[in-house]
Amino acid sequence: MSVLVAKIAVSAATYWIDRPYDYRIPEELAEKAKPGMRVYVPFSRGNRRCEGVILALSDHSGHDALKPVLALLDEEPVLTEEQIRLALFMRDRFFCTVYDAVKAILPAGLWFTDDGERRVHDKTVEMARLAVPPEDAAAIAAQKRMRSPQQANLLDLLCSFFALPSRELLRFTGAGRQSLKALVAAELVELYQQEVYRRPEIYAGEREALPVLNAEQQNAFDGISALACSGEAGAALLFGVTGSGKTSVYIHLISQQLARGRSCILLVPEIALTPQMLQTFSSHFGDDVAVLHSSLSTGERYDEWKRVRAGKAKLVIGTRSAVFAPCRDLGLIIMDEEQEETYKSENSPRYHARDIAKFRCARANCLLLLGSATPDIVSAYAAETGRYASFRLESRYNEKELPAVSVVDMKRELRRGNGGSISSFLRDELAANIQRGEQSILFINRRGAHKLVSCGDCGYTYRCPRCSVSLTYHSANSRLICHYCGFSRRVDEHCPDCGGSLRYIGVGTQMVETELHELFPGIEIMRMDTDTVTPAGSHELLFKRFREENIPVMVGTQMVTKGLNFENVTLVGVISADQSLYAGDYRAGERTFSLITQVIGRSGRGEKTGRAVIQTYTPENETILQAARQDYDAFYSSELSLRRLQNSPPFRDIFTLTASGLDERLVVHASRWCKNRLESLLDSSSGVDVLGPSPMAVVRVNNRYRYRVIVNGPGSAMLRAAISQVVCECSTDKRFRGVSVFADHDPLN
Repeated sequence: MSVLVAKIAVSAATYWIDRPYDYRIPEELAEKAKPGMRVYVPFSRGNRRCEGVILALSDHSGHDALKPVLALLDEEPVLTEEQIRLALFMRDRFFCTVYDAVKAILPAGLWFTDDGERRVHDKTVEMARLAVPPEDAAAIAAQKRMRSPQQANLLDLLCSFFALPSRELLRFTGAGRQSLKALVAAELVELYQQEVYRRPEIYAGEREALPVLNAEQQNAFDGISALACSGEAGAALLFGVTGSGKTSVYIHLISQQLARGRSCILLVPEIALTPQMLQTFSSHFGDDVAVLHSSLSTGERYDEWKRVRAGKAKLVIGTRSAVFAPCRDLGLIIMDEEQEETYKSENSPRYHARDIAKFRCARANCLLLLGSATPDIVSAYAAETGRYASFRLESRYNEKELPAVSVVDMKRELRRGNGGSISSFLRDELAANIQRGEQSILFINRRGAHKLVSCGDCGYTYRCPRCSVSLTYHSANSRLICHYCGFSRRVDEHCPDCGGSLRYIGVGTQMVETELHELFPGIEIMRMDTDTVTPAGSHELLFKRFREENIPVMVGTQMVTKGLNFENVTLVGVISADQSLYAGDYRAGERTFSLITQVIGRSGRGEKTGRAVIQTYTPENETILQAARQDYDAFYSSELSLRRLQNSPPFRDIFTLTASGLDERLVVHASRWCKNRLESLLDSSSGVDVLGPSPMAVVRVNNRYRYRVIVNGPGSAMLRAAISQVVCECSTDKRFRGVSVFADHDPLN
């Protein structure tokens, strides 16, 4: 008798032992078992019960004695064949286990608790409907009118609507539950459970007509449309200055794909942008829109995932994880603000949404469209060399000029005696805006009040006891907080070391807010950072208040720099343009240019002319001057030359092997071993440079020391295999017990 064998990815398998394991499927489960279903299996010598997912079925195995599958967890496969292939691709590409990839692909609501219960159950509503023809029900209602008026009212309403939620039926008629039960007992009405979807709020009005495209937008649409309808896999870059109307082009492209019966995914970099995008697109596509992001409840995300999987929603809008949406007949994936770092995951699996989108588009023979006012240098190079098609929008949709930009030298402000964060020029511009009833946005990429608190006499600085960083002072609760591990404490009145006076150094959003209140007493100031938008949906409420109540000034971190469209904002100020410029990363210049360009683009998006002020201690810096001119081409040219000299992307790939542990000496030892082992595996002619080990910028986080080996070379399968082998060997070496090692491709820091 033949034996049915399942190739199973097991949740308990660590990266260095991760592979498909063979299990025997018992006869009673043989007919139900399918690839993509989750199972319980015994694993390891102790036969510990753990979850697994069936990757494939076979009638033979290379092993004689196979353990049996204990139980099936799903009635139908939760993974399609395409998603299984994606999980295997992620395992090879991102140095993760197959099961880690599967957990990224599926929503959290599908998973089970330790007790074996589903985390989220399907939501159902009790419905009532007639069990007899409407004509008979109407006649019976007439007979009951005198003796049982409540039952008659129930029957009359059901004659009009046939089926209603029982709670609403009772509320509309004023009848009691007993009257409904009496009709059920008389077999005139029947009750049943109907599944309903938990959904976030979306635009519920009439659908609006598609926006009218200008000539430049129409040319871009025509070119991109031809690629999207060609039936071949491809990628295109849509470069458009801030306010050029890229969203209108997206709307027309999506409308075209939906008319062809295809599905679309629109990715945005920040949760804060999703409500605005959702309102815009749902006004055109109504109930065809589903939204996926981490601010939704687990039940809402699960139900939105189900709607997409069932084909009831053809357009998915969301952040990074929405790239895994189970769309049917995928026709287009759009990544808006494609240069943003939030598309890269910093936890296993350490994937970039762009790589997942490329894989899905290649498998579905559809188009990936990357949109940005400041494209990633790698994407721009791909467009320049012909790997991507390229389209440009050179002017704003309303034909308005880009904001006039002024660069303020903060060294000169210091010489004039102004030691605050607001220059005299920016103060005057803010005052003029307030007087005219126009709004302003100020950007500083640091939350809190002060970067650190130090003693002016002995130099003592408050540092985190668990991390190698200074504590940041937050004036809102008068506490010092570590932004890495969350440690907090109250600040002392005097230096705890020598009793001297404490100095507050550096500026954050809270300090800027305080200064503005002092400069403009009685004027409302809104602050937008992770301290003010922690509750789900609070960012949406704050943006709504800013727009509807015409709040004069908003101060914020990166969440105010992109995608937002406030017509009355005519002034933007960059408080400290140097903050991200000297971060010690090869992308520091690109990050700075993108942030400044994006935030400047928030100004003058309506009928009024916009202005921008950039405050800097290095006004002669080339990147800052290029951002002030909104000159992406000049920045791209100079940055590409620098990348060529550095041998950094797009000319070579960067991989890292990171070791972390409680014992710094052991972590350094493991890192050195990784470097030496990798060099021994690579041929001297491979063109690969192995650098390090070196401590990370923040070497200790939550009492764990972190050291890194950097690998610079062509991202070939051979190099990835060598890196994977080193990770596996180091992780199983008993000498390095207690040290965790992982690999990453092009990490963020």
